Amino acid sequence: MTDSLVARTEARRVRASAELVGADQDRLGQYFTPCEAADLVASLPRLPIDGTLRILDVGAGVGSLTASLVARIIREAPGLSVAVTAVEIDPELVIPLKETLADMESLATAAGISVVAQAVQGDFLDLCLESFGLTGGVGQFDLVIMNPPYSKLPAQEPRRVALKRVLVDTPNLYAAFLALGVVALRDGGQIVAITPRSFMNGTYFETFRKWLLKSIALNRVHIFESRASVFSDTRVLQENVVFCGTRGANPSLVTITSSHDHNGKITEFVRPYAQVVLPADPRRFIRIGLNEADSALADKFASLPARLPDLGLKVSTGRVVDFRSRKNLRDMPKDGDRPLIYPGNLRGGRVVWPASIRKPQAFAITSDEDFRKFLVPEGVYVVVKRFSAKEERRRIVAAVWDPKFNGPGEVAFENHLNVFHMNGAGMERQLALGLVLWLNGSPVDRFFRTFSGHTQVNATDLKSLSYPSIEKLRVLGQNDSGTTFEQAEIDELCAIILRDL
Repeated sequence: MTDSLVARTEARRVRASAELVGADQDRLGQYFTPCEAADLVASLPRLPIDGTLRILDVGAGVGSLTASLVARIIREAPGLSVAVTAVEIDPELVIPLKETLADMESLATAAGISVVAQAVQGDFLDLCLESFGLTGGVGQFDLVIMNPPYSKLPAQEPRRVALKRVLVDTPNLYAAFLALGVVALRDGGQIVAITPRSFMNGTYFETFRKWLLKSIALNRVHIFESRASVFSDTRVLQENVVFCGTRGANPSLVTITSSHDHNGKITEFVRPYAQVVLPADPRRFIRIGLNEADSALADKFASLPARLPDLGLKVSTGRVVDFRSRKNLRDMPKDGDRPLIYPGNLRGGRVVWPASIRKPQAFAITSDEDFRKFLVPEGVYVVVKRFSAKEERRRIVAAVWDPKFNGPGEVAFENHLNVFHMNGAGMERQLALGLVLWLNGSPVDRFFRTFSGHTQVNATDLKSLSYPSIEKLRVLGQNDSGTTFEQAEIDELCAIILRDL
């Protein structure tokens, strides 16, 4: 019986998706939830056994999340009464949304359950900002469920400015929906959402993340191992996460589950909250280890003795933004030109220059002394790709720029690279070689994935890591004679350091 409700709702979703105009979809961030993913999202919140459950579904689309949730209530909590408010901005979608809500009410009535549902057509953000609340007032809902739209909010966008003034800075539309969804909860109410994983680490969402973790206690987190499968018919390749939290609750245990996609076998792992959000972490990264091995590895990394200042090092993004420096770019070097290094120059732990890639390989010296600010002095540097390709085995891909192999003189690094340096200059060769081997090891990659869910590697992420001591890195660097190591050899060298902790 409940399967038919979900199936009919899924048919509406498929029809609505087929009718979407691409430009409107991108503008509104409309990526509807497939029924399998909706069932998974709806499975996360706790259900009371009686009373009235007041549900708010924002960015409701055709009502897929609410349909799956009510289907679950009919099966598991037949003593509940349900009141649903579903908000959708697109007037074209309100028609199939109302059909889903009516279908849901009819099925619930047949099952002896009271379900009262209303559809509200409008922009959720605008509705909240007008009265800082919604139907029933602020803090009246027991459960907020959402697949919010994804779109950047520019710094001066009026709604972002208004939200920053009254609540918190939200750099993306999905963060704004999450913030206002939390506000709509009563104390002890739950929010469950499927969103990009990007808010869990990095500086871009730091203010929002700190506010969110003060407002709710995480209860459950579900990770999808495949980026492409969850919204496979909607062109979304984001790494997504489903999470459930309780407003005003004290953090305790976090249940972490994972599956390849929304149809895959689910594995479960329970961790103390203090292992998910480290008490000493000022940036409040959310770290998602999927098993005991991840937890043990996190403990090992917590025992590493050094941070970058202890090594005398800093990390910054490359100085050259190519479209702003076109007059200085050359496909290949001429007399006096300086090397220009792109991510494509990184090969097997070394920087290969010049390389046969579709990027300029030289930075021209001009009569305008302004070019100097784009160059770094001759020296040994460690560079890391800021964006790793989906097909690459590792998220962190590091290489050494070494005048011994690459030639003398100043060098320019493009903005898609992170550059390790010593106060703007090069570093000791042995330290650099050891650091490259360490960063290219599988243990670092596995640990990095526990808190970063996207292919971008920010300088902030690299600053947040702990490192072996400078002595250990120097010893590690002694193993590098200029040959390319197999991954197994690198991993064994790194494992020795971790075993000694």
